[in-house]
Amino acid sequence: MNLHDWIDELCDALDIEEADLDEGLILDVAREAAHNVARPAAPITSFLLGFAAARYDGDPEQTERLAALAMGLAQKWDKPAGVVPVEEIDVPVEDDSVIVETYEDVDGRDDHFEEENPA
Repeated sequence: MNLHDWIDELCDALDIEEADLDEGLILDVAREAAHNVARPAAPITSFLLGFAAARYDGDPEQTERLAALAMGLAQKWDKPAGVVPVEEIDVPVEDDSVIVETYEDVDGRDDHFEEENPA
């Protein structure tokens, strides 16, 4: 049994017309809620998204709009105001072909990985 079979069977069991639903969108909303809020937020968010979408008779455009609102809220949940998401940071990278890697030894000295005179 696959996801589409499950959706068909569930619609039959709940006595609802098979919905024109974008399961990928719903899964995306659930993932954002689970990762950014808390795992239990995923099913609650999905339920509330469905409840809100029902007010618009399940109109796909409205459902997408509502899903975007839910994902946006989840993505910025519990983050300080003014924090820029990592994916929005654009930092130019210089030519790294001449980078010399170093490490800090236990005694605090900086040594190159390539030791000149290993003792």
